[in-house]
Amino acid sequence: MSIEVLNESGAPADEATLQALAAHVLEQLQVHPLAELSILLVDENAMTELHEKWMGEPGPTDVLSFPMDELRPGHVSGGADDAPSDPALLGDVVLCPSVAAKQAKKAGHSAEDELHLLCTHGVLHLLGYDHAEPEEHKEMFGLQAELLASWREARARPSS
Repeated sequence: MSIEVLNESGAPADEATLQALAAHVLEQLQVHPLAELSILLVDENAMTELHEKWMGEPGPTDVLSFPMDELRPGHVSGGADDAPSDPALLGDVVLCPSVAAKQAKKAGHSAEDELHLLCTHGVLHLLGYDHAEPEEHKEMFGLQAELLASWREARARPSS
């Protein structure tokens, strides 16, 4: 996987961990190992501009996803058709650490946990997941929770 993380936000962030998390999500969803992804961290002014321009909504938001190529996740059940999807330029996930920090405080967890959640959410959007309809919401947020749980479990395991 080629995952580039660029922090233009001015806020400290663990770029290597975000990169590893995105790789974990893509691997779990059997996305081709040559797929490319960009993660950009921006300040509230930059996020406000993007949010207004692309979503027509005022003010900053926490995460935006800009898909490039249409890509569907690979099959996760066992079987002959479980080959990874073709390699592709997935697109960009844009995160706003200052908005994430505010949300984390309200949610009662760390800003790092919030960035992990938002990064996972953004990658799922790049892969075609959405949450506009109740069934889509249930599927996307359920998968997001599973991926974050498997990420935390993998990080908690001692390395050999």
